[in-house]
Amino acid sequence: MTTVATWRADAVPVEGGRLALGVAGDADGPAVLAVHGTTASHRAFTALARRIPDRLIVAPDLRGRGRSSELPPPYGLRRHAEDLEAVLDGIGDEPVTVVGHSLGAFVAVALAARAPERVARLVLVDGGMPLRPTTGRPVEEEVAAVLGPAAERLRTVFAGREEYRAFWRAHPAVGAAWSADLEDYVDYDLVEAPDGFRPATAERAVLDDGAELYGPDWYLEALRGIRVPVVLLRAPRDLLDREGGLYPPGSLDDSTRLVPQLELVEVAGVNHYTILFDGPGLDAVVAAVTAPTEP
Repeated sequence: MTTVATWRADAVPVEGGRLALGVAGDADGPAVLAVHGTTASHRAFTALARRIPDRLIVAPDLRGRGRSSELPPPYGLRRHAEDLEAVLDGIGDEPVTVVGHSLGAFVAVALAARAPERVARLVLVDGGMPLRPTTGRPVEEEVAAVLGPAAERLRTVFAGREEYRAFWRAHPAVGAAWSADLEDYVDYDLVEAPDGFRPATAERAVLDDGAELYGPDWYLEALRGIRVPVVLLRAPRDLLDREGGLYPPGSLDDSTRLVPQLELVEVAGVNHYTILFDGPGLDAVVAAVTAPTEP
C-alpha cells in the first residue's frame, strides 16, 4: 500500500479555544490552505500533500470536527472563515491558494469575502456553488435529507478501528477505492466515547453549516464579489456513488452569472469522496492547485 504523507500537528488560538491543524510539505514553499468537507478532517488532503511536497499544505480541522470537535458553537460559514483568517495570520502576508472540498469550498468562498487580500486563487472541489433544493421542504429538512446518512453515522458507536474500517469498506462511495490514505483518514476520525468509539464530528455543526449551503443572500453577494481566479471541479457521482452528483448535470451552467471568471471542470469517473483520493480526481485537484496564478 502507498505510504501516507506525514502530517505535523499544530494549532492556532481562535474564539473558544484552539483550532487544530495538519501541516505538511515544504515550509519554504508556496502555501496552500486546504479546507475539508462536512464530516471530514485535514486527513482528507493526505494524497494531495504527497503529490505536491514542494508546497506548504496547511489544513485545519474545522470547528466541530477532528481534533477541533470540542470547540464551541456557533458554527456556520462565516465563523469558519473567521477561524481560517487566524490560520492565515500564522502563514504570512502573501495571498495563498485555497482549496476547499464540499463544505470546505463554501468556507473558502466565505473566507475570500472576509479577507480578499489573503486569497490568490480558489479551487472549489465539488462544492461552493449554492445547492438546489430537491424536496420542496424547508431548508432544515432538505439538509437532513441530503446529509441523513452522514448524520446517522455520527450517532453510531463503534467497538474500535476494525469495526469502523469495515463500515467504510462497505460504503458504496468508498469501499472500492480503499487505500492507505483512506484507512488513515478513517482511523483519525475515530475518537473515544464513554461506551466505545464514535466519529469526531459534532452533529450540531453539520446541521448548522448545512443550512447555509443553499445560497442565503449574504453568500450570493460573497460569490459576486470574488475577483481572483476560481476553478470548480465537479464529480458526476454523489455521496452514495449515485449518478447525477451533488450538482446534477446542467445545474452549474449558469454559475458564471455569479462568478464570471469561474472555470468549470467536469472530472469523469469519480464521486463526491473519491475525487480527492486517487486517479483522475486527484490529478484534477493537483492541476488546479498548482496552476500558475497571473499577477
